[in-house]
Amino acid sequence: MKTSFPNHAQLKHEWLLVDAQGKSLGRLASQVAKLLRGKHKPGYSPHVDAGDHVVVINAAQVVLTGNKEKDKKYYRHTGYPGGIKETNAAKLRASHPIRLVEHAVRGMLPKGPLGYKLFTKLKVYPDAKHKHAAQLPRPHDETVQAR
Repeated sequence: MKTSFPNHAQLKHEWLLVDAQGKSLGRLASQVAKLLRGKHKPGYSPHVDAGDHVVVINAAQVVLTGNKEKDKKYYRHTGYPGGIKETNAAKLRASHPIRLVEHAVRGMLPKGPLGYKLFTKLKVYPDAKHKHAAQLPRPHDETVQAR
């Protein structure tokens, strides 16, 4: 018996709509990463991009449990010596609410060319309006609850 691997012609990429309102950030990110990788499909293979396009709406209403809103730190570097910048989750949510979800999902994807390609299939919006109505995204109803 031979092991069959799906090729590009056999893969079908769907568009899924995930509502982040009231959901825990980490649980939401792991669910979205699973959809991007294609682990929910029977023909999953770790070296093939078999995942779907995912549109996340209401990213500004994602829930951080405990004291993470003020204690969780996000770092970035300007590229200059001594140029490390630090911000907490509350300030990041106020200025760029979609980066909370993007940062969490990016950390759960593989590093390297495949992971970078998978990340381009993630579209995040801070409210319920998105510009992917023409792709007819199907609502994904797997329940992820806040604790």
